[in-house]
Amino acid sequence: MNPTRYPVQTIGHSNHSFDGFIELLKVHGVDEVVDVRSSPYSRYTQFNLNQLEILLETAGVGYVFLGAELGGRPADRSCYDSDGRVLYEHLANTDKFEDGLAYVIRNADERRIAIMCTEKEPLDCHRTLLIARALVERGIDVQHILADGTLEEHQATISRLVDALKLPPLGDLFRSRADVESDALMIQEKKVAYLAERPPNRDPEQWDGF
Repeated sequence: MNPTRYPVQTIGHSNHSFDGFIELLKVHGVDEVVDVRSSPYSRYTQFNLNQLEILLETAGVGYVFLGAELGGRPADRSCYDSDGRVLYEHLANTDKFEDGLAYVIRNADERRIAIMCTEKEPLDCHRTLLIARALVERGIDVQHILADGTLEEHQATISRLVDALKLPPLGDLFRSRADVESDALMIQEKKVAYLAERPPNRDPEQWDGF
């Protein structure tokens, strides 16, 4: 049984027109958008923070910015490896992330929430590889709103990833299905996780430029 009244949905604003974006939200009954972009700005100006909040309010949809809590480019240096790549496991263990997750879970009991980031494809975004994974581990149902309007269950999304990486769908002699999914997520994280720029020849211990 889902511990919240409603499943949590995710969506990428991509290059949708605002009307098209609103239509996707309305079709799936979304009451509130939770913006998890670390930097809530876009070359598509309708998705810049202030403009987006006003447009959503006009359309009758709530808006909350949680980029500091649930964004994929944290300010916390402990969440990066020595090459400057974000480590989702470390990020998921921070107090800020827990606070953001708690907000989503608490409010998903009252209204339909859609976690919003930029990427069109859920598997190319931390909203799936980090946030949705953490929610599912807590027993929350997660669904991804795809660009064509299809609603995809999180487990189906992960199965797509396993298939795309050509990993054994049922596991093998050394790995269970759960192990295979964990490996798939780790592989995808290395492709997707934010990599901060580092000045050349800078000692990682002295690196302060995130």
